[in-house]
This record gives sequence, C-alpha cells and structure tokens, in this order.
Amino acid sequence: MRQVILDTETTGLEAAQNHRIIEIGCVELVGRRPTGRHFHYYLNPERDIDEGALAVHGITRARLEPEPKFAQIAAQLVEFLRGAELIIHNAAFDVAFLDAEFARLPGEPVTVASLCTVADSLALARQLHPGQRNGLDALCKRYNVDNAARQLHGALLDAQLLGEVYLAMTGGQVSLRLGESSSSASREEGDAALPLVRPLAALLVVTATPEEELAHQAFLELIAKSSKGRCLWQGL
Repeated sequence: MRQVILDTETTGLEAAQNHRIIEIGCVELVGRRPTGRHFHYYLNPERDIDEGALAVHGITRARLEPEPKFAQIAAQLVEFLRGAELIIHNAAFDVAFLDAEFARLPGEPVTVASLCTVADSLALARQLHPGQRNGLDALCKRYNVDNAARQLHGALLDAQLLGEVYLAMTGGQVSLRLGESSSSASREEGDAALPLVRPLAALLVVTATPEEELAHQAFLELIAKSSKGRCLWQGL
C-alpha cells in the first residue's frame, strides 16, 4: 500500500474566505516504510497572511514573494498524490484548502477525492484516546516521538512527525526521519531473518535431597491440618 502523509500551512483558517496554502509537505510510505521520497514547496499566496496564522507558522508574505504559485506546482502535486491513501491530521481542513486551490486552476476540475482516499489521523486519535488532548504535540508526547525541533508549525516537519505518530498509533515502527531508516526498513528486500540455533546440550535435572523431601512433606502436612484435609499436593 502506498500512503502519503500530508500537511499544509495557510494564510488563515477559512478556505471559503479566499485564504490560500503557503506551504505543503508530503512524505511517502510504501508498505508502512518510508521511501525517502517527499514533496515540499513554499508557495506565494498572492495575498496577506492573518496575524493569527503568522503566530502559528512564522512565515511572512515577504518570505514567500519569490516562491512559486500553486498553479505552477499543481501538476507535480497531482502526480505525487494520485492513487495514494492520504493521512492528514484534521483532514477536512487541509482537503478544503487543496480543493479550493484546485478549483482555481483552468481546465478539468480536480478534487482530492478524485485522486486518492483520505484517512483522518485526528479522528483515529480521538477514537483511541477519547476525552484526551489529540493535537500533534500531545500525540508526540504520548507516543514518545521527538518533536523538539517543532518550535513553530511547518508542513514538512509536521508531516514527518505525523507519520511517526500514525505508525505508532497503528502498531508499526516509528522512525520516519528523512535520511533515516528503521532497522526493519534498512534490510534489503531479499534478506531473510536467520533462525536461532541453540547448541545441543544434555538436559540438567536437579533432584531434591532427602532432607528437602522431609521438609516438603512436613510443610504439606501443615497445610493439610490448617485446611482440614484439603491440601491438593498431598499424594502427588
């Protein structure tokens, strides 16, 4: 199975109010293993960034002026997402922004649903941990995923962290750092685990001494007396 962990940063909270994506980060998994492939762009939103959003990600409009516009990277993004299962934290938010960006493009309309399936890791976390905090930082702490580098939100970093959290939540390995691989992922495809071979040796049998047998019988008699004859071990 091919999965893509996706995260975005935006100019604000409402796609319906013409807010735009300013950063998109994706990390690819195949068979629950990181392939090392990722998709990452900063984007020129062609509009101002809300103060609240700026406080979250720290990305200014001036920083984004030289970056490409969404239309310039859309074809690459479509090919990266096509046929995958998308893993997104609070999927409705990111999907709404992606669909709004696709809707601005000329030609045949594209939607996320037409390209791939979507799994919401926030919904999964709420199912596994009802009544608890299930933001990305809280999940990193719960699953011992190192998020020390996350001083501000960033799409690629958050996609990496979410990938590790998702694998931990669903019972897999948790190493997903770019340029890193887990011990299981570092094996070549043709490698096989070697069987454990124990050296042949005679079985060592230790028997009780006469003194130990007498002490044992005395103890059983004590149990029988205190339990009014209900000692299960007598006569065995």
